[in-house]
Parts: sequence; structure tokens; C-alpha cells
Amino acid sequence: MTREPGNTTTEAAPRLSADAEFGYGSFREEVRARFEELLADADRLSERYRSATPFPFIVIDDFLPIRAAETVFRSFPAGDSTAWTRLPTQDQRGKLVTTDEATIPAPARVLIQELNSGGFVRLLERLTGIPELVVDAKLVGGGLHRIEPGGKLGVHVDFSHHPTNGLNRRLNLLLYLNKEWKEEYGGHLEFWSSDVKTCEQRILPIFNRCAIFSTTPISFHGHPEPLRCPPGEARKSLALYYFTKGRPGEEDIEHNTLFRSRPGDRFSLSNFIVRSASSGFVQDIMPPVIYRAMKRFWNERFSGVKH
Repeated sequence: MTREPGNTTTEAAPRLSADAEFGYGSFREEVRARFEELLADADRLSERYRSATPFPFIVIDDFLPIRAAETVFRSFPAGDSTAWTRLPTQDQRGKLVTTDEATIPAPARVLIQELNSGGFVRLLERLTGIPELVVDAKLVGGGLHRIEPGGKLGVHVDFSHHPTNGLNRRLNLLLYLNKEWKEEYGGHLEFWSSDVKTCEQRILPIFNRCAIFSTTPISFHGHPEPLRCPPGEARKSLALYYFTKGRPGEEDIEHNTLFRSRPGDRFSLSNFIVRSASSGFVQDIMPPVIYRAMKRFWNERFSGVKH
């Protein structure tokens, strides 16, 4: 899972200056043709997905046609773009996100539409065995992500229910857009055991690599080691989440995003406070009207939730 891409373009590559330069029709046709190839191979891919540990997942290299992947990469917003919102917690240090379609460049926006299309959702259902998947057109918590040098994403399980419609979150899809990414840069997507004692998988976030995995109360993941890429570089990805109405009873536990410490992690008072709030402790002791106002502010400011 640590193969390096064979091209040599870096983040300094020319960027698409306007949506008018983007060939929507040919891009869409190439992407759809690639998804048809994956659908034809769905049974074999499904075996890999369902047999993976510590929870069901699959990594697909060369996920997009190379020209489509290059197009999305070249349009990816720079670090100083006003598109980004910086997340404020230490567990997500250096992470920038954008979920607003108005700020997402046309190639990524069209790719998101294709990844939310009926055809691709059918592929996901065949791949995972999860029926009746529902997309999130609001991109809550998803969209484009950028993590800067020194940044990280602590080990966590994702929120269990969509904050506005209550649907159950079932799948994560992460597409990485990092050229010439080296092992020593870090940024590996890590999958941890259910007791958060052992890292069982490490996936290097190289260009055009897609990771799809089940979202459950024990699907602990993250990239907890600070990023070591050079200044001016960043860990870039596109993230989408898929939902269902209901889920298996043993997984039906409602919770916010929950971060956990690894063995050997140092105690952080700021992390403790934020994690306590996310776990429900603050909700138990705070007047409901104040807690709801705080949660609404957080979701609107940092998760892209529009009420």
C-alpha cells in the first residue's frame, strides 16, 4: 500500500484559472467509463472489502482516469485560498476544509456529483453489501480537505448520524491527490483496533489512491503523527460520506465524532476538554438551550451544516 505514483508533477503545476477551461463533457465521460470498469469487477473487489481487517475497507489505486485525476489536482485550492476554513482543535491541527460548492472548483465539484450519482452508489452497494445507500449533497464534514506541515488528525470514530436528517453514517470515501508523496512525509491513513491499542493498517496517501471503509462504532482511524512534508506541500484529499436509514442493531449507537489517545500519547488539557464535550459529558451538565446553541454554531462554522 505504499506504491509511489510514476509522474513527477508537483503542487507548483499550472492551475486551472477559470471554470471555463474545464471540459465538463469529456471529464464526465471518462470518469463514468472508469466507474463502469470498477462495477464490472465489483464481485472481486467486494471479497477484498469484506475480508479486510480491522474493519471492512478497500484501497483502489489509479481510481480515476489519469487525465481526470490531473485535472482535479491542478484545480485544488491553494493553501492561502479564502475557500478554506481552519479547524480549531489540537486533534485536527493544521486541517483546512471546504464544503461549500461555491468555493469548490468545477472539476472537483463535477467529480463529487459523479461520486454521488446513482451509478456510483450502486457500485458502492455491490462492493460493500450495504443496501439503500443515501448520498449527502450538503457534504457535511466532507468536501475538500487540506492538512498542512505539522498537522495531524487524531485517531477517532466518526459521528454516527447526520446532524440534520438523522440518517446513519455508513461509509467513508477518501480520494488522495498528493503528487510525489514520499514515505517519510507521513500522513498515512491508519486503521486501529477497537481498543485503540494497535495500529493494524497504514495507507500512504499517494496520488489517485482511494480508500473506502465502513463507518461503525469501532472503526477507529486517523493520521495521528504530525505531517512531515516540506513547506508549501500539504496532504490533499476529497472526502465523501454515505448514509442509510437505520443500520444493524449492534452498530446502532448514537455518538458524535469521538477521538481517542493511543498508547504513549501525552495528556493534553485542551484535548480533554474538547473530547469531553464531544462525548456528551458537557451536554449532561449544561442547560439544553446553551448546548444546542453551541452545537449549532460548531456545525455551521466547521462542518458545513446549513440550517
